[in-house]
Amino acid sequence: MQVSEMLKNASACRSFMRTLGTEKKNEALEKMASRLVADTEAILEANALDMAEAKGAISDVMLDRLMLNPRRIEDMADGIRNVAALPDPVGRVLEETTGAEGIAIRKVSVPMGVIAIIYESRPNVTSDAAALCLKSGNVCVLRSGREAFRTAHVITDSMRSALRETGLPEDIICMVDDPSRDSAAALMKASGLVDLLIPRGGAGLIKSCVENATVPVIETGVGICTVYVESSADQEMALKIIDNAKTQRPSVCNAMEVLLVDRSIAGQFLPKVKEMLADRRAAEGKIPVELRLSEDAAEFTQGTPAGENDFDTEFLDYILAVKTVSGIEEACRHIEEHSTRHSDAIITQDPAKAEYFTMNVDSAAVYVNASTRFTDGGVFGLGCEMGISTQRLHARGPMGLRELNTYKYIITGNGQIRR
Repeated sequence: MQVSEMLKNASACRSFMRTLGTEKKNEALEKMASRLVADTEAILEANALDMAEAKGAISDVMLDRLMLNPRRIEDMADGIRNVAALPDPVGRVLEETTGAEGIAIRKVSVPMGVIAIIYESRPNVTSDAAALCLKSGNVCVLRSGREAFRTAHVITDSMRSALRETGLPEDIICMVDDPSRDSAAALMKASGLVDLLIPRGGAGLIKSCVENATVPVIETGVGICTVYVESSADQEMALKIIDNAKTQRPSVCNAMEVLLVDRSIAGQFLPKVKEMLADRRAAEGKIPVELRLSEDAAEFTQGTPAGENDFDTEFLDYILAVKTVSGIEEACRHIEEHSTRHSDAIITQDPAKAEYFTMNVDSAAVYVNASTRFTDGGVFGLGCEMGISTQRLHARGPMGLRELNTYKYIITGNGQIRR
């Protein structure tokens, strides 16, 4: 089906979704979750084909993002069930006031309409996006990247079959058949048919959408996340957090990419970082983390000299850019210059330094003594997420149900006229 025809079918469902009741939404979501689990074998078969084709074309850590297994499919189903359990955001009264001449003014949340999602190699985005759109009263148009194309289509077919079982129109969840750039461009230019475009992927995809779209775009995802180890830090705590933030799942946007260490403790601390992330991992048969060191950091430990762009790169791999700083002011300046406003952390035992950091670092999520890996819709109680917004307008941080609604004013009177 042509993208234009699909969008017309999707747009025709706008008014239906605006009035769809909570009970029916939740019934559909529960069936979608059950259907995904029931279709595990078909999903894994499609995923095996995608994995085989992608092997050698993308990195091992990106292959991990693409790979599904029964546990991950169950997690996807749990994500849908979690969304079903959340309050319906549609129709919430956000504010109530009395205006001129006694008119009653209510500000009420309403769906966006048609939300298009362009994403790359993460099949779970398919179910997360569909569930969030459905519960928030929106129509969902999905466009998967080539790497996850087969997997995403089988997942979508599974969810659409659940919609049929519930008696809902299938076109409230659509999947674009064409993974080429032409289909992405069509969504970017679909003024009047797409109410919001959300890109989920690498910097190139997001940049293309922001620069070329004529429809509203939420800028998401690119995470050059920094952890700053301040001079008073509990060093064992700092090592534990760094290990988690860098190595638990390096292919995701909330993984740590930059380490800043106070120069006063660098001689003691940086050798511990190298021993933990490089030496010990290699001895255990794990992939060691490559430390890309600024000139000042290289005075204290061994690694690879940092390149010109290493502090401005989302590696999504076992690579960590490392620098020393003279104190918290320099750390905050570095983050201001290089951060993508995603997630940044300080490790400190000094409450004043923690407060300074949280006040001066302007990112969507700012952490004190915790891993950046927590920036996640599920962890934040949103069920799952549409993405991590790194912009300031409308939505910021993990985007859940409420961020997929806008609002309108409903004004009630009894014959008032403006004087």
